[in-house]
Amino acid sequence: QVQLVESGGGFVQPGGSLRLSCAASGSIFGIYAMGWYRQAPGKERELVARVDSGGATNYGDSVKDRFTISRVNAKNAMSLQMNSLTPEDTAVYYCNMEYYNSWGRGIQVTVSS
Repeated sequence: QVQLVESGGGFVQPGGSLRLSCAASGSIFGIYAMGWYRQAPGKERELVARVDSGGATNYGDSVKDRFTISRVNAKNAMSLQMNSLTPEDTAVYYCNMEYYNSWGRGIQVTVSS
């Protein structure tokens, strides 16, 4: 009943940038922690970035100086600005809302020459 939809993924060369967005819809009656996760071939799913209900953020160690997570207009939505991308950032990226245990379907990000 709570749906999350990612957008903004695609193909980019090393050193480039992408901006991902996540839009939530359904019966949502508050502000809840949300996060971005990713999974690359042969690797475990890992936390990329998270923003809690009070606006505090945290990042995975491999992205914390390059990526920025933010909320969008006081809604249950968020974006992820990704800069200085490397091939190691290639993965499927997932949007998550913790309270409802809701996940998006994932969106592909490919970084390659």
